Amino acid sequence: MYKSLSAIVLALIVAAAPLSAQTRREKSDSSNSEIPKPLLVSTQHSITIDGKLIHYTATTGTILLRNHNNKPIALYGFTAYTKDGVTNPSTRPITFAYNGGPGSSSIWLLMGALGPKKIVTNDPHATPPAPYTLEDNTNSILDVTDLVIIDAMGTGFSRPVGKAKGSQFWGIDEDAKGTSEFIYRYIAKYDRWNSPKFLFGESYGTTRNAATADYLYENDGIQLNGVIFLSTVWNFETLAFAPGNDLPYELYLPTYAAVAWYHNALPNKPKDLPAFLDKVRKFARNEYANALFKGASIDSTEYNDVLDKLYEYTGISKSYWSKANLRLSEPQFTAELLRNRGEAVGRLDARYTGPEEDMIGEYSRYDPQSVKISPPFMTGFLDYLYNDLKYPTKYYYRMDAYGMKGFKWDWNQYGRRSFGFRDPNVAPNLADVMSKDPYLNILMLNGYFDLATPFYATEYTVDNLGNNIPDLLKRVHFKYFYSGHMVYVNPKVMPQLHKDVADFIESMIHPKD
Repeated sequence: MYKSLSAIVLALIVAAAPLSAQTRREKSDSSNSEIPKPLLVSTQHSITIDGKLIHYTATTGTILLRNHNNKPIALYGFTAYTKDGVTNPSTRPITFAYNGGPGSSSIWLLMGALGPKKIVTNDPHATPPAPYTLEDNTNSILDVTDLVIIDAMGTGFSRPVGKAKGSQFWGIDEDAKGTSEFIYRYIAKYDRWNSPKFLFGESYGTTRNAATADYLYENDGIQLNGVIFLSTVWNFETLAFAPGNDLPYELYLPTYAAVAWYHNALPNKPKDLPAFLDKVRKFARNEYANALFKGASIDSTEYNDVLDKLYEYTGISKSYWSKANLRLSEPQFTAELLRNRGEAVGRLDARYTGPEEDMIGEYSRYDPQSVKISPPFMTGFLDYLYNDLKYPTKYYYRMDAYGMKGFKWDWNQYGRRSFGFRDPNVAPNLADVMSKDPYLNILMLNGYFDLATPFYATEYTVDNLGNNIPDLLKRVHFKYFYSGHMVYVNPKVMPQLHKDVADFIESMIHPKD
């Protein structure tokens, strides 16, 4: 059972960097006294999306950030895709995107969903070794928006420089400030002041989204046209299977049901998944939540009725649920669901399965999806970076920040410490900017089979975002996919993902009302 925030962090680290953390260090990790110069490399390309030929420029490299004393503090790395032939920037939207972790580079969104090139994987199975296949991503959103895909500090080519330290960027508030400063500098450098502006974040990138949207509005006067959240976590309490916190058990149950449905593990599988999940949501917030609240005071009839429903909705035996005191954590679920088949299901994407050697273990040992998609994504991206984008091979691209000297995330938030405990929750940041900006809409993208950031936890957080936000529910748009945390690894959902994102962007620029 998770007993601290560190376990939640581990879940999101795996979500952002599916293989184990890199330990390789660069010389610049131990000494950053010399100020390296920014390096930008541009190449010309073309792609056909939805029958339309698009000529575009890909720019990879770094932008130098300075503090208020004009001292260099960081090189921020990015890869940008801009449509050629646009003479008026106000007619062309721009979207700033990133993955999460915290501590992950953004190769996953770049090569899986947003960019004009895509890594081909054998979803939901293992992909054979190299040579890997790189193909045009005809579902890239480059047809509706320019893209700037940012690598967080310590990843990609992003590094602190001069007298700055990584700790100045490694924290909830620090990260939002650094990301906002990069966005400000990019807008200034490329004269995108009057372009419609969007943020797109995945996993911890959604945490970054909420904090950055608020920071940009409050400190830089940058009003966003929309914010896109993929696999969301704002309130980390919703993920913490900690003693005394029953909320995650309630919020994870619909995803358990969806996963059991996918693997034909239910005693009576319904045909309609969304309708089935509506029933599970209702049970989770009523009978199940009441049973957890009552604890030992629950009577035997009610207890047995709840056990019957838990078995019906998850396929996991009543005896197991009873031994678990009606509380089943995510790693227990991934180990138990297909135990009789000798398999564990994935955390990031529970469509994936893998052999489980410890057949009596309480928790699953690894994430089958992580180990199956990481090699093609990581190797395929580097091949693309150094060959297609022509970036000099002497520059080392970090897949993650976990080998960086001093890397440690600060989970404290300004004004959000209570009784000395850390309770990270950026929902108030988003509520703040949405209450002040009545035009700001958000798009919520959710995978049914995501056990890292379950969709019902996202719905709960939105429902409790605040009562003083005008037309809140009309400004939050939910979309669901038959996929997991990284919804884009399922090629079958990519056309719908493109349509949902493109429609949202277009509607925010050209509202019908």
